[in-house]
Parts: sequence; C-alpha cells; structure tokens
Amino acid sequence: MNEKPVIIKPEQVIEIILKRHWLIIIPFSLAMIVGIYIVMTSPKIYESNTVILVQPQKVPSNIVQDIVESDINTRISTLSQRILSRTNLENIIKEFDLYSGPGYANMFLEDKVKSLEKRISVTVTRGGGGRNADSFSISFKGKDPEKVMRVTSSLASSFIDENLKMRETQVIGTNTFLEDELETMRKRLIENEQKLKDYRETNMGGLPEQLNSNLRILDNLNDQLATVQSEIRDAKLRLSAIENTEFDQVGSTGDNANPTNLTQLREQLEVYRSRYTERHPDVVRLKKMISELEEQLKNVDSGSDLNNVKPSDNMPQFSSAYIRQRRGIKAEIDRLESEKDTVVNQIKVYKKRVEDTPKREQELQSLQRDYNNINQTYNSLLGRQLEAQIAVNMEKKQKGEQFRVMDPARIGQSPIEPDLKKIFIFVMAAGLGLGGGLIFLLEFLDSSFKEPEDIETFLNLPVLATIPTVLNETEIRNRRLRLVSGISGAVVSTLLCAGFIGTIIIMG
Repeated sequence: MNEKPVIIKPEQVIEIILKRHWLIIIPFSLAMIVGIYIVMTSPKIYESNTVILVQPQKVPSNIVQDIVESDINTRISTLSQRILSRTNLENIIKEFDLYSGPGYANMFLEDKVKSLEKRISVTVTRGGGGRNADSFSISFKGKDPEKVMRVTSSLASSFIDENLKMRETQVIGTNTFLEDELETMRKRLIENEQKLKDYRETNMGGLPEQLNSNLRILDNLNDQLATVQSEIRDAKLRLSAIENTEFDQVGSTGDNANPTNLTQLREQLEVYRSRYTERHPDVVRLKKMISELEEQLKNVDSGSDLNNVKPSDNMPQFSSAYIRQRRGIKAEIDRLESEKDTVVNQIKVYKKRVEDTPKREQELQSLQRDYNNINQTYNSLLGRQLEAQIAVNMEKKQKGEQFRVMDPARIGQSPIEPDLKKIFIFVMAAGLGLGGGLIFLLEFLDSSFKEPEDIETFLNLPVLATIPTVLNETEIRNRRLRLVSGISGAVVSTLLCAGFIGTIIIMG
C-alpha cells in the first residue's frame, strides 16, 4: 500500500493555532514577563570614549629634525602599557573610588585591577593609507555614566601627559648622551692632536713634506763636500810644492842618497828594505832621518820653538819663510778637514732623513688618519648634539608632535550592555518557539482523523459523505467563552509585548 505524502494546508495551520492558541499565548506571555524582568534587573553598563588626534610637529622636519622615535604605533603601545600598568590602575581605582560598593567588599585588589584593565580599550586609527596612526580612541565601560566619563577623560589626560614626558625624557636623554660622547671624543681629539704635534716636533726636518728641501740641501752639501775636498787637495799640493822647494835648497845628508823631502826619504827606505835587512846601516840611518824629520816637521806644525831643538847632523835647517808657509797651509788643511768632517756629518744626517722619509710618512699617515677619523666623528657628534639641543628647546616650547583631544569624553545616554534589542528578539523567539514546539509535539502525537482525506488515506477507501457537526447551546456557549478567553489572552500577550518594548525604549 502506497501512502500519499501529507500536505498541510494554510487553513489547517490556522485552525490548529486557533484550537491550541493557549499554547502560544501562555509561553509568549511568560517569555515577555521574563524578558521584562531581565531588562529591569540586569546591570546597566555605560561606555564613554574620546578620540585623540596625533598632531605632527609645528616646525617643518627639513628645518628641525625630530629625534624622537618616529613609529607612533610603537609609542602608543608603550604609552598603553604605562597607562594600564598595575600602579596606575590602582591610582585610578583610589582616585575615582571604583569597586567601593558592598558587592566588592570581598574582592581582591588584583581582581579589581584585572577587571578595570578589561574595561579599558585603546583603538588605533590609521588614515590616508599610511602605516602610522593619525589618531586613536580610548574607551571605558562602567555602571555610573558620569564616573565613566570622568575616568575616560582622566585616561586621555594621562596619555597626553605621558606622551609629553616620554618625548621630553627621550630628547633630553639623547642630548645628554650626545654631550657625554662629544666630551669623550673631544678628549680623544685633543690627545691625537698632541700626539701629532709631538711627532712633528720630534721629527722636525724629516717630515714627508720636507723631502724636497732635504734633497736640495743634500745636493748642496755634496757640492760643498766636493769643493772642500778639492781645496784640501790644492792645499796639500801647495804644501808638497813648498816642501820640495825647501828641501831642494837645504838638501839632506847621507852617503847613498840625497832625498829632497820626507816623501823621497820614505821611498828610498822602501828601496833599501827591498835590498837589505832592517839592521843594515843605510836602513837604520834612513829610519832615523825619517823619524827626526817627522819630529822636526811636527814641531814646525805645532808651532814649537825650533831654537830649543838640537838639530842632527843629517837633518836640514828649515828657513823661517818655509816654516810660516807650512804652518799656514797646515792650518788651512786642518780647517778644511774640520769643515769636511762637519759636511760629512751633515750629509749623514740628511741622508738618514731622506732614507727614513717613507717610514715617517707611513707613521704620520697613521696618526693623521686616526686624527681625521676622530675629527670627523667629533664634527658629526657636534652636529647631532646641536640638533638634539634644538629638539629639546622645541619640546620645551611644545612645538613638536603632540596628542590633542579631538572628541572629548561625554556622558553615555544609553547603556551598551545589556543589548536590549537582542534580548527582545531572543525572548520573542523563545516564547513563540516554545509554543510552536509544544503545538507541533501535540499534533504529532495526536492520531485522530482531522480531514476526510485522512480516512481515505488510512482505509484506502473513498469517503461518500460527511456529516456536519451540530452544536447545542452549551457547546455554542463554551465555544464563545473559549473565543473570548483566547482574545483576552492575545490582548494580554500584546500588552506584555508592548510593555516590553516600552521598557526597552525607556531603558535605552
């Protein structure tokens, strides 16, 4: 047997609702009563918020560079942590006498601080597509709307004051740090200046920039040495010439030789030594003559009185003119030799300077490089310190970036909690849903036939005729009473719904 699907018609739904109207009216009325009770007894939470504008510095940044941290998001986060710190929240609780009612007598201070922190929110607003915030809002929730407004205003003032303090502290700290670093770098600069000065004074004359001058002086000294050596040779030639002349005039004694000067005697001695032994009379005689002649010439050169010297039989007697000339030439030779030694020593000094020039240049470059680096760092720090000082003055005159209240806190006119509209919708849906559910359950459990089609479906036989219901007076009167009571219940439900709506309007 195939069963036809059950199709519920709209008139059947209306008939069911009318028949079981109390299952709709009673749950709906009870839901309205519960809703009104919830609205009347639930604590009212008000919210107040204020909008703070991040106002950029008044002086253009190309004139005065802002040395405060430019990431406003990080700064707002830091300020939020300061404002929402335990110490500051405890001060707010004491200042505004929060959580002071009898319901909070057994509440610990830590719980009060956590509850207050949850009721405060900071929301950053970014505008113009930028990454940095251009404003942010502070909101606070509470039961007393006036106190909520006061707390919100206090939080805004705290943000503004803390921002000013943090900016001033940061610029002053930066300025102090730069001053300390500048003083340290200045001392290092003075030390390197002194090292450079001492090195130049110690190596004066051998510095790299004096190389060309040293080379010219060295060339002049070499020329001067050549001149002195030439003069020495000329003086010795003159001395040799007057010796030859003098010896030619006075002659010399000897059996086998007649030397004219000391040079010839020495040459003759070498000839005899090549022939004879050292004990040969001629060798002994020449050695004696050379010794006596050298002694005599020594006395002549030293200016001794030759009258006190006993002349040998083999030694010549020098004329006074020869003696004067010889002494003059010897004095000139001594002077030239002394001058030569002086020039040679000076050549050694300047040659050493020239040879040490690469080493001095490297050492001087190292000192100069250190000095330049420190001087560059010092100048950089000096510029930054001046900028920091200007930034300090700008912050003291409040010309830098500031927080300004754009939308001050106001007293909340309506509570934000509980949400009365949501409660109304929920209560109405619960009342109607409960009544509808009960009707559906009863209808589902009711197995009686309600329409002729139900009989045809059940018996699979056609219905030939239906007999209408005939009501007596009692049944008619009962039906009228049920109708009146249903209308009364509907009116009561409507009034309860209107009262709920009125309560929401009044409370909201």
